[in-house]
Amino acid sequence: MDISVYRPGELSAADRAAWTSLQSKAHLQGSPELANPFLSPEFALAVGHHRRGVRIAVAREDGEPAAFFPFQRSATGVGRAVGLGVSDAQGLVHRPGFAFDAQELLRACGLAVWEFDHLVEGRQPFASGATASFPSPVMDVDQGYAAYLAHLRAQAPKFTRTTLAKERRLGRDAGEVRYVHDERDPAALRTLMGWKSAQYRRTGRSDRFAHAWITGLVERLFHTRSEPFAGVLSVLYAGGRPIAAHFGLRSERVLACWFPAYDPAFSKYSPGLVLHLRMAEAAAADGIAHLDLGRGHKEYKDSLKTREIFVSEGWVTRRHPVALGHRARRAPVRALRNTVQSRPELFEPADRILKRMGSIRARNT
Repeated sequence: MDISVYRPGELSAADRAAWTSLQSKAHLQGSPELANPFLSPEFALAVGHHRRGVRIAVAREDGEPAAFFPFQRSATGVGRAVGLGVSDAQGLVHRPGFAFDAQELLRACGLAVWEFDHLVEGRQPFASGATASFPSPVMDVDQGYAAYLAHLRAQAPKFTRTTLAKERRLGRDAGEVRYVHDERDPAALRTLMGWKSAQYRRTGRSDRFAHAWITGLVERLFHTRSEPFAGVLSVLYAGGRPIAAHFGLRSERVLACWFPAYDPAFSKYSPGLVLHLRMAEAAAADGIAHLDLGRGHKEYKDSLKTREIFVSEGWVTRRHPVALGHRARRAPVRALRNTVQSRPELFEPADRILKRMGSIRARNT
């Protein structure tokens, strides 16, 4: 196996095409998790415009690309998954039957450690470094929207009835309900980011859009169009005004849900749920197999899902003092966070405190 490491701008058009081809064939070859758009060359290259140290390792067998491994590297050899903290799928994209040694790969990439928090299923030998695994709910629409809705009615009849009734009431109260699956107006994206920032602050969470690189990344991906990758902004309008929106990424068969938000003035109509049903309908018509709702427990995800896939967090390391020091710093923080999030008796009081703090900050600004 021959491994070469490139800066984002050095990756050839032929290598990019080979990477995309591996993803396009993933569903047919029994590795649908590799088709996630967060594992695409477009996402890695976009992150490379906004973050230092992005590199792409290409493993070749008999001179042909066999695997692609995007990562971020610090000057000391600490490696992270590309876009760690905002990426919902991480790993190595490869052709069927490809085998590799994690230590050899890290050595070739100049890494003492590689940290991940959304490693997709089945990525051995990276998976041996996983410290925890988490469900990522999925909405399957490969059999069409009617089949999905029938499943939803059987699984959660009251939820489905109530949501559809709220959509009808929204139309009566606020005016015609209109859905645009792929909105190209940048003003609508700015509206979404404003709603999302307000939601983060209101709930006491860190505002991702307060970070210039995340705002820049989302704007760049909004304008990224290739075959079959795209940044997709979906907007629900009522009476001519936007009331809910979502920005995510699509590949040929997967729509990765990323940033949903809505106008709180319309909360009684559950516009976010209505939006997700419209997204499922449009995605099914567009040939999407499933919508990945992303890691993290939310009540709306439990209501909409048809099944769950799993992602892992952890790190793979070489025997190196940098790796030992990095793990010693990061492990306690991760362990504490995961303990709180997994135990309702801890999470619910913590969540109430965060929301109370967010409310106080909102009143004082």
